[in-house]
Amino acid sequence: MSQAIQYYWLTYPTRRVKQPLLGELRKKFDRATLIRSATTTEEFGQIALELSGEQKVIGAAVRWFRRQGVQVDHLALGGVT
Repeated sequence: MSQAIQYYWLTYPTRRVKQPLLGELRKKFDRATLIRSATTTEEFGQIALELSGEQKVIGAAVRWFRRQGVQVDHLALGGVT
């Protein structure tokens, strides 16, 4: 199966900022991530994240983030989609 690379903006709500969701993602999906950019405070977190792997696994990871209360926006060349 072919490998895909997808980019996302993750926006964390206050209640999730201090939780290690990227670590949980790695364990749950055996998926390494690349943080392209990040801004965090005690009340807010936003990460530009690169995910690679099979498209169905990336899709499952995105759905998992959303179930955790994280807003996930797909980044395409030229902006957010």
